[in-house]
Amino acid sequence: MAVQNAGFRPLLFNEFAKRACETLAAKADRVPEGGRPWIPEPGQRPPLVGGDVQNLDMSYLGEAGVDVLAGGPPCQPFSLGGIAKGDEDKRNMFPQMFRAIRQIQPKAVICENVRGLLRQSFAPYFEYILRELELPFEEREPRSTWQEHDATLRERIGQADADPKKRYVVRSIPVNAADYGVPQVRHRVIIVAFRSDLAVDIDAFEDSVKRTEYSESALIRSMLGLGEDDYWARHPGVPDHVKQRVLARLPKTPPMDDGKKPWRTLRDAIVGACAGGEALPAITDDLLDRTEHGLGGYTDHIGWPDARIYDGHTPNELDRPAKTVKAGVHGVPGGESVVLLDERVPDKSAPDGWTYKHRYMTVRETARVMTFPDNWKLKGPRGEQMRQLGNAVPVLLGEVFARSVAAALDKAEGAK
Repeated sequence: MAVQNAGFRPLLFNEFAKRACETLAAKADRVPEGGRPWIPEPGQRPPLVGGDVQNLDMSYLGEAGVDVLAGGPPCQPFSLGGIAKGDEDKRNMFPQMFRAIRQIQPKAVICENVRGLLRQSFAPYFEYILRELELPFEEREPRSTWQEHDATLRERIGQADADPKKRYVVRSIPVNAADYGVPQVRHRVIIVAFRSDLAVDIDAFEDSVKRTEYSESALIRSMLGLGEDDYWARHPGVPDHVKQRVLARLPKTPPMDDGKKPWRTLRDAIVGACAGGEALPAITDDLLDRTEHGLGGYTDHIGWPDARIYDGHTPNELDRPAKTVKAGVHGVPGGESVVLLDERVPDKSAPDGWTYKHRYMTVRETARVMTFPDNWKLKGPRGEQMRQLGNAVPVLLGEVFARSVAAALDKAEGAK
């Protein structure tokens, strides 16, 4: 969605997860099992190949002049939430990304993954990934180790005889989605590569995506009533006791004005302040019944009972960006998808005599946190819907990078 919003026309979708395929089928035409995908004409829906990418032959796109190959090789091998086996993990699909590049030879590549790739323990392998992306046509011998192949790549990179159409200029950029206007703290790494023969100004590209528009400092200042954007003026219905709780945790010395916009919060997302939409209807106690009531015409805005707060699963707060949306791990549907509410009840055991009520976030609220539009329908039961959202790239974050890639390609091609 992000790449398409940036002006690119999709030619092929591939997805392994069954329910995610069902969701994507609303935007694409399934390729029958054993069938061959086609190159869609402008205005025609793209083909969707469901199943293992290792069985997908993409060589038919080699002559199509593909602009962008975009994807997220499964991140479990590198995630703190996974078993972190890295290269040894059979779920590592980076080799398939490189195979796709060899078959398609795209002008640019956009690849998103978890920040775990940057951990010190994975640093040598991550650097190897970047070198392999720089020279994806230098195939690894089946029986060689990645260290042996890395030595070959190091030697070849220093040579100038590589075909520029088979060499890429690569950048890896750590990001926090909140800095790009996403109402969620989500740390990731985005790898972008441009084909060398295009002579893209990679430094200008990198500078463009690092010039973020949003900051935590600006959010703090807006909550303190400093500057033009007054957070509480945008949310006039917030109870005073909530304001006092939020203000009490802010630094006594306000941060300097950095000229940026405030981070967007979970409250911003729920009331529609992020995308110019309307506020989602409130989920009251009587609606925590797993039933689709069609509140306000929104789908998947369903109350779910029995939300718990316990060690390792601290809740979201409305007046902060949401915590990272997870893919249903750690025994909780959707990960840490609990939110503290504005309502409170007397509690003699609490230090201040009050306890704030909490509930699970709805799928629709979570989709807003991932910056999907309200008309994006997710297939499957709640757990599978949350898994799809947790595995996705926030649309707004992806769109920033896709638009910058488009601009870089346009400028490079216009200069020729």
